[in-house]
Amino acid sequence: MKKRTLSQLTAAALSLFTAFGPVQEVHAQQSKASQWPRGITYEIFVQSFADSNGDGIGDIKGMTSKLDYLKDLGVEAVWLMPMNPSPSYHKYDVTDYYGIHPDYGTMADFKEFISQAHKRNIKVVMDMVLNHSSNQHPWFVDAVKNENSPYRDYYVWTHKNDPQTQKEGRPTGADSDNTQHWHKVEGSDYLYYGYFYDGMPDLNFDSPKLREEVFKIGRFWFTEIGVDGFRLDAARHIFPDERPIDNHNWWVYFRNEMLKANKDVYLVGEVWAPSDIVAPYLKGLPALFNFEMSWNIPKAVNEGRGDSLAIKHAKITNFYQSVNPDFVDATILSNHDQNRIMSTLNNDVNKAKMAASLLLTLPGSPYLYYGEEIGMTGKKPDEQIREPFLWDTKAKDKSRTSWMKPVNTTDETVKSVAAQKKDKNSIYHHYKTLISLRNGSKALTYGSIEPVQLEEKSISAFVRTQGDESVLALHNLSAKEVTVALPNNLSSYTKALYKGKGSQQKGASVTLPAYTSLVLKK
Repeated sequence: MKKRTLSQLTAAALSLFTAFGPVQEVHAQQSKASQWPRGITYEIFVQSFADSNGDGIGDIKGMTSKLDYLKDLGVEAVWLMPMNPSPSYHKYDVTDYYGIHPDYGTMADFKEFISQAHKRNIKVVMDMVLNHSSNQHPWFVDAVKNENSPYRDYYVWTHKNDPQTQKEGRPTGADSDNTQHWHKVEGSDYLYYGYFYDGMPDLNFDSPKLREEVFKIGRFWFTEIGVDGFRLDAARHIFPDERPIDNHNWWVYFRNEMLKANKDVYLVGEVWAPSDIVAPYLKGLPALFNFEMSWNIPKAVNEGRGDSLAIKHAKITNFYQSVNPDFVDATILSNHDQNRIMSTLNNDVNKAKMAASLLLTLPGSPYLYYGEEIGMTGKKPDEQIREPFLWDTKAKDKSRTSWMKPVNTTDETVKSVAAQKKDKNSIYHHYKTLISLRNGSKALTYGSIEPVQLEEKSISAFVRTQGDESVLALHNLSAKEVTVALPNNLSSYTKALYKGKGSQQKGASVTLPAYTSLVLKK
């Protein structure tokens, strides 16, 4: 059964397709300006975040107990990595789309978490894995056993003697193996399609029954459970790479259906690609992760050169606005699939602080990966970038998870939250300060960006403007102190909103020590 084109969808479905550094000072903090989804979102791997019952596995009650920590940090939403029942530790292979993994707790626990989060004005975004299920999902188990199963059409099949079909769906790139995504079923002449691996068979979105099932799943979590949004895994792979328009149209269709369940629905998609490939998805997924800037920021910091960073960001922002003026640019430094930003920056705390300063002053609606704010380290394999969070020293930490033995983030390598709260120079306090600065500024939250070119190439300089508020951000990405002269047209920016230690402004002259920032207001 080959994947068909979306022209075979019902007329009603098609009609919907077309719809749509060191110690710093912060001065004169304004009242709160940000409002989610333009605020800060915090990504949590539940398994590693906080354990409530001593079994070593992070759980929902543990997360609930840490909501005050997140509110105090300045977070306005959480993105929870998958919580559905699953045979794997990461849970991206779902066996029940309507349940909660028993290791994490009960549906009642989750409803209480949502209630407590909402009391603190924190929204809840749930990871929704719709591209594929687990090969242990009852749908797939039945479909494998019986070619006449009602779930057979939920998946994508081909006969082993049909090599032409097996060439479909191959990924882009010179290293592609045309048949690597087709997998054998023992005792059968049929193969099934699984883009990632044989344990994750792709769902067949050419099937009207499957589409209706997916809408039912979405409505369940929005209307019966009360989540505020979905992070949509592998959004680029719903249809094969050679069918991009079908992918774009599917998300318009999905969003229209979800809007019927929740008029304020928030959908953020994972489209791991440069901006020209990402942009067409914005019509159905108004929020998309900006992976391009997650590559550009650490590259600029490691090279000590910031002069082109704002130009690149402005180019992406302007491009996205031309596709969807209301887009939400979900900016990140790293996530659960990438090496942790601290490790990418060679465990240099000053560089990590600079990366945070850039993320929180450039345009976008930033996502923080749990532990970034305390400088957790980690490089792939994946388990080692998803290690237990450190709330306190091991002897005192009753919330610390122990489902795995950490390789990178230990008491010897990373200071706990409790220790960093006592140290005003800590990366935790740096994050909290910059988050507060951003949350209190209309310009930093919503404003446009205008790159500023200075003679010193280590400086990333840009103006952010929203309404009557305009701020000038200056960041020194190098390991040496620099002094620059501001152009005449920026002479009115004299009021310091944020002042890194040792930074100075005297008339048109600005001095920035290594890895230090200065944010000025008219």
